[in-house]
Amino acid sequence: MEFSHRSNMGNDESSISFSTGKSAQERGLSHVPESYVIPTSHDPNLHPETAKVPVVDLSGLRPASAQRSLVIQDIKNACHRMGFFQIINHGINQSLMDGALSSAFGFFNLPTPEKMKLMSNDVHKPVRYGTSIKDGIDNIQFWRVFLKHYAHPLEDWILSWPANPPYYREKMGNYCSEVRKLGLELMGAITESLGLGSAYLSDKMNEGMQVMAVNCYPPCPNPNVALGLPPHSDYSCLTIVLQSSPGLEIMDMEEGKWGKVPKLHGALQVHVGDHLEVLSNGLYKSVVHRAILNCERTRISIASLMSLGLDEKLGTAEELVDEQHPKRYKESSFGDFLNFLSANDIGEGKAFIDTLKIIK
Repeated sequence: MEFSHRSNMGNDESSISFSTGKSAQERGLSHVPESYVIPTSHDPNLHPETAKVPVVDLSGLRPASAQRSLVIQDIKNACHRMGFFQIINHGINQSLMDGALSSAFGFFNLPTPEKMKLMSNDVHKPVRYGTSIKDGIDNIQFWRVFLKHYAHPLEDWILSWPANPPYYREKMGNYCSEVRKLGLELMGAITESLGLGSAYLSDKMNEGMQVMAVNCYPPCPNPNVALGLPPHSDYSCLTIVLQSSPGLEIMDMEEGKWGKVPKLHGALQVHVGDHLEVLSNGLYKSVVHRAILNCERTRISIASLMSLGLDEKLGTAEELVDEQHPKRYKESSFGDFLNFLSANDIGEGKAFIDTLKIIK
C-alpha cells in the first residue's frame, strides 16, 4: 500500500509529525496538516452508503428460552456473512452505557497536562494515553486521541486508571463489569454456533484479557482527507463497541465497499476478531473496519476487546479440521499481537491476521 502525501494548504506545519500533547486534534487546528492526509485511494466518502448490518435480539439467548436455537443461528449467519452485527436487548442498562460515555468525555475534556500523566508509546503498558497508533513513528497520523486500559480482573487494574474525573473509575468500572459478562455470554453462543458447545472456551475466557480502548475523535476541519483510524481488524476473539454517535464503517468483503454502521439507539456493536477467525478455521472472518470523521462534534467509542490470557495461545479448533478442511492458521496470543504492533505500522496496511495464515 503506497502512502504518498498530497500537498496540503502550504502552511509551515504541513509536513511535521506531531507528538502526543501537541497533536493537531488536541490543539484543535483549523486545518489538516499533511502528516494526517491519507492517500486518495483511501479517502472516506462523506455520504457513504448505510451498511446492511444484521441486528440480533439477545432476549431469546437465555438458556431456557425456546428462541435460543434461532438466536444462535442468527449469530452464526452474521459471523459468517459479515463478521459483525448489532445487538439489542443485551441486558446492559442505558444509564450504565451513558455513564461510561460521560466518563470518557470527562477524561478527554481534562487539561492536556493531566492526560499526559498517562502518556506512553509502549504498547505493552496496561494503561496508556496517546494519539496516533505509535506516536512520532507512524508515517501517517490519525485524528484521534485514546486511552487504553486493562479491565480484568477489575480489582487488579482499576486503581491504575485515571483518578480524574473523580467519577471515571466508578462509571467506567460498572460498564466494564457488565460488558465483560455480556462478552462471555456471546462467546459461548458463538462457539455453540460453530458446533463446539457453549463451554468450549469458557474457562480460558474467564481467565482471559479484557482491554478497553476508549477512543475520542474530535471535530476535524476537513474530514474527507483524514481518518480517525485506518482500515484494520481487531486481534481479539470478539470486540463489543459502544459509541456516542455514528462514525464506524465496515468493509463488505463480498461487495468490496465501505458502509456506515447505522445508529440504533441502545444497541451495541459486535466485531469478530482475528483470534475467532483462527478458531473457526476461517468459517468466520474478522471484520475490517475504520473510523471516519466529521467537522461538527466529538465522537466517543468505547471498545471492549476480549481474548485469552496474555501468553495463552489460541489455535484452530481440531473439531473443525479434516481432510477437506485442512488447518489454515497458526496459533497466536495477545502477547504475539502486541509484539506485532510494536514492530509494524498498521496504518500502512499491515495486518496481524495475514501473519497467521498458512500458505500452501
